[in-house]
Amino acid sequence: MPEPLPPPLLVNSDETILRFPYPFPEDSYMYSFNVEPHTPSARVESMRAAFDSDEHYLTECRQKARILAEDPRRCLILPHMEQAQWDFLELAMTSLAADYPHHFSLERNGGHWRWINRLLDIDHAFTFGDPAGFDEAPFRFIARQMQGDMVLLDQRDNTLWMDAGMVTGAADWSLKFDVGMSFHQWHAPVPKAHELGVFDRALRYLLMVRHEHPVRRLNWTMTVNPWLDTSTENYTIWGPDRATVTLDDVADRVHLRVELQALFRLPRSHALAFSIRTYLLPLRDIVRVPKWRARLHRVLRDLDPALSTYKGLDLYRQVTVKFLSRYDDGTPLSPGIQHDATGLV
Repeated sequence: MPEPLPPPLLVNSDETILRFPYPFPEDSYMYSFNVEPHTPSARVESMRAAFDSDEHYLTECRQKARILAEDPRRCLILPHMEQAQWDFLELAMTSLAADYPHHFSLERNGGHWRWINRLLDIDHAFTFGDPAGFDEAPFRFIARQMQGDMVLLDQRDNTLWMDAGMVTGAADWSLKFDVGMSFHQWHAPVPKAHELGVFDRALRYLLMVRHEHPVRRLNWTMTVNPWLDTSTENYTIWGPDRATVTLDDVADRVHLRVELQALFRLPRSHALAFSIRTYLLPLRDIVRVPKWRARLHRVLRDLDPALSTYKGLDLYRQVTVKFLSRYDDGTPLSPGIQHDATGLV
């Protein structure tokens, strides 16, 4: 009897449920904005909360703390983002306390607040809006207690500016390089998208995101070995891995990397909070779902060369395609992201 597959989760080789937001890149177009309202979704567990917190919480928070200790400039906040910091702190604390009350709680008595994080043993009382209640920036205080990267985008002059953030798990980019850049400037390296008008349309949409109406989208790339921190700063650590993948080890070393990105309008500063939660899944688990392995094979096989280079796939894309080709018999696939599986292979 085939193993049951509870949609939309994957199951790895030791039968542990992986909380993976499974939408794969469609193979019929080069770019998709794929934005939807960021409301609780019964289909995907990782999308049920404003900020996903899961069984990897302690590991990822410890990794974030280590990276920040080694390189404090992984968290940068421009001076004019003071109000946005407090907006974000309120959003994060109220969301985490509402979505995970067994781990987090927030007590508010007027301006006197008490934040409790049971997972990290934090019990902190402060006055909202008063920086004297913290030994660090309010944004840094709460962002280091969250999984994923957090960026604050100031809105002015009809565009968005990356003016604050804590980024310890970037997919080959650097906050230190991008901080202070406008929306079109930090997206400048993306091939063909500007000529196609992709970012013009995306910016017009994002400028109209409303308070209490957050949106989300998915982005994808691939990573060799399960590195969350593939930042430009650490390229000498993870970059050489891309030239060492073989057909014998590709199933375990090459990972699909999916980013669940959410954007929240902040009420006082009118800035946008941009969260990036990253999930990794090795090919060995992907090939257990017939539609996913065929879809991924076709996407990588037919990927525009410019996009392959931009995503850093060139050194191992062909060996990955060769591995996946054995699992794709050319059968037409249903549209959409559902797995269409009754069990695992």
